[in-house]
Amino acid sequence: MKIILASGNKGKIKEIKTLLPNDEVIAFKEILGDIEVDEDQNTFKGNAIKKAKTIYDMLKDKIDPKELIVISDDSGLTVPALNNEPGIYSARYAKVGATDNENNEKLISKLKEKNLNEADAFYTACITIVYNDYEYTTHGWMHGKVIDKQIGDGGFGYDPMFIPKGFDKTLGELDYEVKKSFSHRTKALDLAKKVLDVILK
Repeated sequence: MKIILASGNKGKIKEIKTLLPNDEVIAFKEILGDIEVDEDQNTFKGNAIKKAKTIYDMLKDKIDPKELIVISDDSGLTVPALNNEPGIYSARYAKVGATDNENNEKLISKLKEKNLNEADAFYTACITIVYNDYEYTTHGWMHGKVIDKQIGDGGFGYDPMFIPKGFDKTLGELDYEVKKSFSHRTKALDLAKKVLDVILK
């Protein structure tokens, strides 16, 4: 199956390709070039739908709609003790175009402002599938806590600060195969695969 991925995030593209090993996953920029979709919705679901629908609408005149499947992901980290920040702004928490390190450093500074060494937190992933002009969404969550330092160089985003529930190491320290077994994105994609199985019968 050929899937167009409505994301420009290299970490997400790599991870989704790994999670869908039996499918041909193509980043939309390989077809449409370097364009940006404004993530101006107020929920992960809203942003995921907008990204997938925008890319689908740009491609449906170029590719047979029966052969066109667009998948998007909108995901991020929520820390309830920080007024649910960074939430939907996770990728641009420090500023638009921020690096992972800049976003992590801002989160660390916010924790220190509250005199917190750690805080409960959770990742959310929303996957949207657009096929034949219909939209389908799935969600996945991963709970744990964030700490006020970065440990480990694995993963991407806030992974070096996030310790999943039941573990004593950050996602930055854990082997990718371990993370893959229970991550928010894995859970959302597992459900998305079930949706694809049904709609493509």
